[in-house]
Amino acid sequence: MENYTYPTFDLTGKKALVTGGSKGIGLAIAAGLAHAGAEVLITGRNEAALREAAEGIKKQGHQIYWKSSDVTLKTEVEKLFEYIDQEFGQIDILVNNAGMNIRKPLVEVEEEDWDKVMGTNLKGIFLVGQQAAKRMIDQKSGRIINISSILGKIGSPLQTSYAASKGGIDQLTKVWAAELAEHDITVNSLAPAYIITPMTEPFLQDEERFEKIINRTMMKRMGRADEMIGPALFFASDASTYVTGQVLYIDGGWTAN
Repeated sequence: MENYTYPTFDLTGKKALVTGGSKGIGLAIAAGLAHAGAEVLITGRNEAALREAAEGIKKQGHQIYWKSSDVTLKTEVEKLFEYIDQEFGQIDILVNNAGMNIRKPLVEVEEEDWDKVMGTNLKGIFLVGQQAAKRMIDQKSGRIINISSILGKIGSPLQTSYAASKGGIDQLTKVWAAELAEHDITVNSLAPAYIITPMTEPFLQDEERFEKIINRTMMKRMGRADEMIGPALFFASDASTYVTGQVLYIDGGWTAN
């Protein structure tokens, strides 16, 4: 029998950054990374929300830190990584999660709407990913996990800006994977369907829309934020050392239906 290397999800000693980490998917993944042993820094624009999120994870006995930052501004992102350099000395895992949505019919989308969504969802991913990549190249190791969406693959009404941004994320993931592979850096995307989060709860109050979503999903239910943790740990850990440039759909079977 061959000498196999058995994978582990243990992240002890790893330093992780999660953008948009104060709520929803970002908070769940941050908690999962911390539970697996990583020291986690969450960032976002709302200081009060970040503080509350960090205190909640700390109560579970995990290492968690927070620092406010606006990922749409290059100067803010640079300051964030200067802080990481000083306080953590390295970055092993980036979860590029910060995102937003403005749902409108095509003919009602304003230029400001487009710029706001693209600024957070695509420019923010680029600015943070660029800074992380510079450091990971020097380290000759790293894991970048971009949070995309099934809307980067499928068409859905009222999603002009959001779907375009998520499709862009999937392409960035592939390009970065190709560029960074020689430095032992993997780059992958997690693409969820509708997950119950503070961002999705308001429009899911529409019973007709809710039923359409449920009926389109093989598992006939919404996803939970904590169901993003396992896939994130897979990409963050040594369990996925030969996986890069991939988009993993966490969608209850939506895209296979």
